[in-house]
Amino acid sequence: MAMNVALIGCGLIGKKRAAQVAKDPAARLTWAVDVDPRNEMAGSSFSTDWTRVVNRPEIDVVIVSTPNHLAVKVAIESLKNGKHVLIEKPLGRDVSEAKAVVLEAKKAGKILKTGFNHRFHPGIYQAKDLVDAGKIGDLISIRGRYGHGSRPGMEKEWRSSKELCGGGELLDQGVHLIDLIQWFGGDIAQVYGMAETQFWKIDVEDNAYVLAKTKRNVNALFHVSWTNWRNVFSFELFGTKGYATINGLGGHYGVETLEVGIRKEEGGRPDIQTFEYPGEDLSWEWEWAEFKQAILNQREPIGSGTDGWKANLAIEAVLRSHQEKRLVDVESAVFG
Repeated sequence: MAMNVALIGCGLIGKKRAAQVAKDPAARLTWAVDVDPRNEMAGSSFSTDWTRVVNRPEIDVVIVSTPNHLAVKVAIESLKNGKHVLIEKPLGRDVSEAKAVVLEAKKAGKILKTGFNHRFHPGIYQAKDLVDAGKIGDLISIRGRYGHGSRPGMEKEWRSSKELCGGGELLDQGVHLIDLIQWFGGDIAQVYGMAETQFWKIDVEDNAYVLAKTKRNVNALFHVSWTNWRNVFSFELFGTKGYATINGLGGHYGVETLEVGIRKEEGGRPDIQTFEYPGEDLSWEWEWAEFKQAILNQREPIGSGTDGWKANLAIEAVLRSHQEKRLVDVESAVFG
């Protein structure tokens, strides 16, 4: 029997999610919801009112890909109606919203997944296997850069609104780097950060610069930017035996590559292997498969609701660090 899916929000990311459901013979996009009737999707029923869809008895799964100010409201109502939920990152606009949806999922006994598709990029996924296997030794440090070159009228988009988005570049792209740091290096324990509006005339940050230390004593440094003027993604892992570097995400970010260097005891140039992933972006397909398996096996998914909550805790600490100009401890998630 096919898993019946409702998609709430049919924009760019919603269409990517819908494409994976359409490719899955064991799933069916039963309903699509969007405020714009032009986003109606062939083969599924359509509505402009999500409240009339998330309570329908035939729906098993709800994918939430709305702007941030609506996402948690939709997710909580879906969970209350007994649906499993995949909600795009970030998990709400702030820590309180993230906590509310995680606790609702626990109460409902349903699977909640945060849309952290970057974990499922093949270069990143392969690097995780290598790190977990001890290929580059114990992690010492992590360094990341993520940014893009803006778009015409970007300052008028919902992502540039504090009310609609909850924040700026930290919640947009920074949340991905924070999630990856925590996936590889453990929960972030302390941060020192600057979240500044340096170019756009908006009420959220367009750049963030962050130093962090995880509970596993891994140091991390990253910069996310809406003023990079070209797309860039770089994620570097340094261990006692070598390093692993992922560059590019495909598309406008360039061909995704993974470089692994194993150091020699006597020093000098390490032994280097390079892997390329020039095909289509598989992260959406792999993430959907993981979410579905988590539902079938009744287990926490890779990139869970809890992971989304923890990422928001780290972001809150960065913002507090910026305001108070000091090193800030990251609060632990409490599940009550």
